Amino acid sequence: MSKERRYSFEFFPTKTEAGHEKLLATARELATYNPDFFSCTYGAGGSTRDRTLNTVLQLDGEIKVETAPHLSCVGDSKAELRELLALYKDAGIKRIVALRGDLPSGMGMASGELRYANELVSFIREETGDQFHIEIAAYPEMHPQARNFEDDIANFVRKAKAGADSAITQYFFNADSYFYFVDRVRKMGIDLPIVPGIMPITNYSKLARFSDACGAEIPRWVRKQLEAYGDDIESIQAYGEQVITEMCERLLQGGAPGLHFYTLNQSAPSLAIWNNLKLPR
Repeated sequence: MSKERRYSFEFFPTKTEAGHEKLLATARELATYNPDFFSCTYGAGGSTRDRTLNTVLQLDGEIKVETAPHLSCVGDSKAELRELLALYKDAGIKRIVALRGDLPSGMGMASGELRYANELVSFIREETGDQFHIEIAAYPEMHPQARNFEDDIANFVRKAKAGADSAITQYFFNADSYFYFVDRVRKMGIDLPIVPGIMPITNYSKLARFSDACGAEIPRWVRKQLEAYGDDIESIQAYGEQVITEMCERLLQGGAPGLHFYTLNQSAPSLAIWNNLKLPR
């Protein structure tokens, strides 16, 4: 495992030209901090396929920061995945975040020739060899659709052994969940780097809804304090910055191999934490 830490930022492709311009402006600012890479998400069932592709090529080619596209197997055929992999290979993309992907609304179970992330990782390796550094997802607090924690751990191990190089976690607010997850998979022989995913706190009501949906627990003491601020956005953001900074300090002191910031296409919240931590530029 590399001893060097890595820092990265994640974006989502936008639906409007104005949103895209904002994304590019954010990326240009974040690029001045010399992150190891950017990543760009892929909508449920491949719904943002073309926008993800175009955003990745622009960030990588124009902003000059290595950019990793998310690639999911839900709803895509092997032929479609093969075509995307060829496009990314030809464009010089070196890193891919391989996911099962979210199910589109109304879809009860995964569709497509590949149904699980470990199958996608194997497919990428079979098609492209070592062309791509493959990231996979980790869920310290368990994937919301997993039957139980043991099944989820076993699923992560399958993905890792299928040919992954490193992992990025779902965001969390309890460092102990991260350390416990890492300890469990290490005991099962998985030694790839597992980078914590970091979600800055800027809007409590939106964060609470999103966290409930994706299975990320907001600790009661954090939730109650945020609730107490009501509509005082400035206080919510200041407190959120403090909580996340302190958690990141503990993660790094405990040996986390870096941080991956979920930016929501904004620069200021992530950079506030970056600067508080005095991370290298």
